[in-house]
Amino acid sequence: MSNLWNALLASPFVVGTVLSSTGIAAETVSVDALSNSDSIQLAQVTSVSELSDVLPSDWAYTALQRLVEEYGCIEGYPDRSFRGNRAMTRYEFAAGLNACLDVIVQLIDGGSPDDLETIRRLQEEFAAELATIRGRVDTLEADVAELEANQFSTTTKLKGQLDAHLVVPFETGDDLDGNDLEDTDEPTFEYRARLNFDTSFTGEDRLRIRLQASDRNDNSAVNAGFPGGLASQSGPQDGSEDNLGLDDVYYSFPIGSRISAIISANSTVSDDFVTSTIVPFDGPSVGDFGGPIFYDQLNIGGESLGVGFNVAFTDNIILDAGYATGRGQDSTKGIFDEYEYIVQLNYLSDGLIDAAVTYMDGEEGDGNGTDGIIAGLLNLDFGGFEVGGYFADQDGDESWMGGVAFTDFLGTGSSAGAYIGEDFDDNLAVEGYYSIEVNEFWSLTPAVLFSDPDDGDENIFGVIRSTFSF
Repeated sequence: MSNLWNALLASPFVVGTVLSSTGIAAETVSVDALSNSDSIQLAQVTSVSELSDVLPSDWAYTALQRLVEEYGCIEGYPDRSFRGNRAMTRYEFAAGLNACLDVIVQLIDGGSPDDLETIRRLQEEFAAELATIRGRVDTLEADVAELEANQFSTTTKLKGQLDAHLVVPFETGDDLDGNDLEDTDEPTFEYRARLNFDTSFTGEDRLRIRLQASDRNDNSAVNAGFPGGLASQSGPQDGSEDNLGLDDVYYSFPIGSRISAIISANSTVSDDFVTSTIVPFDGPSVGDFGGPIFYDQLNIGGESLGVGFNVAFTDNIILDAGYATGRGQDSTKGIFDEYEYIVQLNYLSDGLIDAAVTYMDGEEGDGNGTDGIIAGLLNLDFGGFEVGGYFADQDGDESWMGGVAFTDFLGTGSSAGAYIGEDFDDNLAVEGYYSIEVNEFWSLTPAVLFSDPDDGDENIFGVIRSTFSF
């Protein structure tokens, strides 16, 4: 019997992973399943070699061998696997402990006074450790009970983000339409607040409902004078304040292991359908040009229905496709009158190269088609230093952008970047930014935006964006 105790005490494997082998898989365990003896028939093994995924090189092999071959204390799964690296449930622990206790009882029945003395001594020796473990388990159970009682929802998570912009015009010339901006040289403050309700029914899907408020004004100097305006600004364009409204409604879900799909009810834009926008400026940049901006060129859909899917042919090659319509609620127009669609083929690696080829087209309504856009995107990641950009063509009009970005620049989580580009109307845009991660909830991004409109004088803006996420 002392050999059994030595085997049990030799390895924490017994109080963790070893005992998990005798239960039902954690991913599928339920009270109903455990109460049904026919749910899974565990396989009794008489030799450790019968367990297909246990090798002599495993660190706990000797302990397993003794527990199986000397005491018959371990059972395997129906496929003769042990699954020693996965977490166990309380049910599995109980089943494994019961199997070993049966062996102990048999040994006690035929044991000697010395064996009983060994058990008593071990109980006394480890009394403090067992009491500590018992206390920790009680604390965890109390914490879990409190969380379950006070949680927002069993299926829904609430997430929020606030982006606030302080804009200082250093130099104002003309807006993108050639109008004079020289009288709009005073500092301004703009914000956007979002609350996302993300619901999952299977653990792999997501239903998002977003509430948003913004004071965006397209007549402000930076939105009128820099191509695309500010990246973290959206909503009504008349500058009205506290315009709380429903901004995003969509449901994304997997179809098998290689296909995912999305169905959107409003606020759908072209790059919502793509797996990656490739360039490293999308997100950190203050100007929307870093998006990159050609995705917003058609701007037909987004107010109504959107449907898209992503197909992963391999882990690196992914096809994206999406369709959005702007008049889906209008029965005189329907969902096939004003629309746009996008197809993008991506090569996404874990190393140097990420690249994509994109085609976009659509119809503005009443049979008036738009000129299609074809674009190529490329990013080279040298490990903390990236070079990226795109080139796009729309019926002979060209748009391009290129620049560099640094990750974990002067601090973990911080980044810096600079790019230069030109939109389809020959308006030049330049930005340099430095995103500072103050803590896990707050980041500051100072930036300088420069624009040179095709038919006007140049503009220079200083912007500080403060982002709170919670």
